[in-house]
Amino acid sequence: MAAALGRAAGRARPALAAPPCRGCGDGAAAGWARRERSYWRALRRRVLGPPEPPFAAPLQVGAPVLRGAAAAVAPEQLGGPELRRLAAALTAGLRGRPCLGLSAPQLGVPLRVFAAELPPERCSQYPAALRRAHRIEPFPLRLLVNPAIRVLDTRLVTAPEGCASIHGFSAYVPRHWAVHVSAGVDEVGAPVSWEATGWAARIIQHEMDHLDGILYIDRMEPRTFTNVGWMEFMD
Repeated sequence: MAAALGRAAGRARPALAAPPCRGCGDGAAAGWARRERSYWRALRRRVLGPPEPPFAAPLQVGAPVLRGAAAAVAPEQLGGPELRRLAAALTAGLRGRPCLGLSAPQLGVPLRVFAAELPPERCSQYPAALRRAHRIEPFPLRLLVNPAIRVLDTRLVTAPEGCASIHGFSAYVPRHWAVHVSAGVDEVGAPVSWEATGWAARIIQHEMDHLDGILYIDRMEPRTFTNVGWMEFMD
């Protein structure tokens, strides 16, 4: 019988490879699988070439530029065509999607520049109780180059935040109640000084973090991290 088993083992076919798992360990989900472009995307890239920063849409977490410290803008660049192009891209990106702030690294440019704006119509979308509690008040478009921040009120207030570079998620993040942005200029080199409280201060701190390679997920309360569309998966 032992000999028969040996002969059978010698004739046994090799085991078939298990089909790829489509769960959490799937290569595509994990991010290490090879990505294939569609025919039309490949053709477009071949004709137009690869996109160049500043990009039209914010980069997503995983892009190395989001995790590095941005460089200061040189004095000779102030008012120049490259900085004006970046300012235009930040403004367009800010107003083209539900953003209150957008930094240069998010568009692939590792410079210490960010834009922020909270128009009155956006303010009205927040519940009245939330507006009062977090001092959500409108402010005009501001573009800051080489900003420096100083904390005016060390109280930490926790509130929900999202990010255009972590699309579809949010979490509660503690931020200082009041800050002052100084030693900054706008895109043409005019000095900027901004004292902000409440929601504006939160936006400033969020964008200043981007300039140092920090994302809100580094400061969030971990158990509050949420997929904002989670209820859709339950329908």
